[in-house]
Amino acid sequence: MNLKDFEEKIAYRFQDRSLLTMALTHRSYAFEHTEQGTVRATNERLEFLGDAVLELISSDLLFRLYPDRDEGQLSKLRAALVCEAALSERAADIGLGDMILLGKGEEHSGGRKRPSIVSDAMEALIGAIYSDGGFEPAKEFVMRFVLAHPEEAETNGAVFDGKSRLQEWAQARGMKLAYEVVSETGPDHDKRFSVEVLIDGKPFAKGTGRSKKIAEQAAAAKALRTLEQEETR
Repeated sequence: MNLKDFEEKIAYRFQDRSLLTMALTHRSYAFEHTEQGTVRATNERLEFLGDAVLELISSDLLFRLYPDRDEGQLSKLRAALVCEAALSERAADIGLGDMILLGKGEEHSGGRKRPSIVSDAMEALIGAIYSDGGFEPAKEFVMRFVLAHPEEAETNGAVFDGKSRLQEWAQARGMKLAYEVVSETGPDHDKRFSVEVLIDGKPFAKGTGRSKKIAEQAAAAKALRTLEQEETR
C-alpha cells in the first residue's frame, strides 16, 4: 500500500505528506538512513503530541458518556480504551503496521507486529493529522478509527478481567471453560465478533466485540453476572 492509498483508507489527505512519513518513521529506520551525517526525524515527537490529543478526545468522550462515574473510574475507563493493546488492535484495522518504516533489525525480529511499536505509530499518526489539519480532523479520525466503540472499555482487561475471574470460579468447582466464535460480521475495518462461553461443554453466555479477545471478555463478564445473580437467590 502506498501513501496515497493509505490516506484513502484513513479518510484523510495530508496537505504536508512529510508529516505522514515522519509519523511512520521508527527510530531504527532513521538511524540506518542518515542524510549527510544527520539522523532523519523519527515519529517520537509526533507520538508525544498524538498522545496528548488522544487523551483529550477520549477524556471528553467518556466525561459525556458516563456522567455518573467519578474521576478514578473515568481514568480506568480511559486507560482501558487507549491502552497499548487496544491501540495496536485499532492500528491493525487500518493496516498501519505494514506502513511503518523499520530498520533491518526490527524488521527481522517482528517489529512490524510488536504492539509497542504499532501503538506508538498510531499515536504519532494522530499527532501528524492534528499538526497538519488541526483538532477537528484529528477528532474525526480518532472517533472513527480509535473510539468508535467506547463501551468496550467496560470489558477490556485493563478494567475488568472477566476471563480470569471466571476461570478461577470454574477451577474452584472442577469445571472446564471454553470459548467459541459464534459469528463474525462487518467489513474488515469494523469487524464484530460474537463469542459464546461454554461451561463443561454447555453454552452459558454470549458476548460481542471488535476482536475475539474483547468478545470473550464480554461473554465472561455476562456469565459472571448471571452466576452472581444465581448465588444470591
